[in-house]
Amino acid sequence: VQLQASGGGLVQPGDSLRLSCEVSGFKMDYLAIGWFRQAPGKEREGVSCISATDGSTYYEDSVKGRFTISRDNAKSTVYLQMNNLKPEDTAIYYCTAGASCREAEWWGQGTLVTVSS
Repeated sequence: VQLQASGGGLVQPGDSLRLSCEVSGFKMDYLAIGWFRQAPGKEREGVSCISATDGSTYYEDSVKGRFTISRDNAKSTVYLQMNNLKPEDTAIYYCTAGASCREAEWWGQGTLVTVSS
């Protein structure tokens, strides 16, 4: 499984970004796809995940109501729509894949999100 994350950039507080994770090498329909992030000097944390079975979604508390994860199996792509971005959202964002949202077996390269005025 190969994962290609994209869409990061430099934005101001309150702005929006949409990250994309393109999956190849395996039929994405059968994979749960997640997003993790790691900020400078901090531990990596899970941000969101979308299951393969019924499309259930999960969010870390600090992003609930601001981030939305979605999947387009036909395009083998998962999206993370991030609204009302805050400086504390600054991090490298990684997409992951596994059999369920409890597993992050495959990792893509990160995409940097910087929120700064």
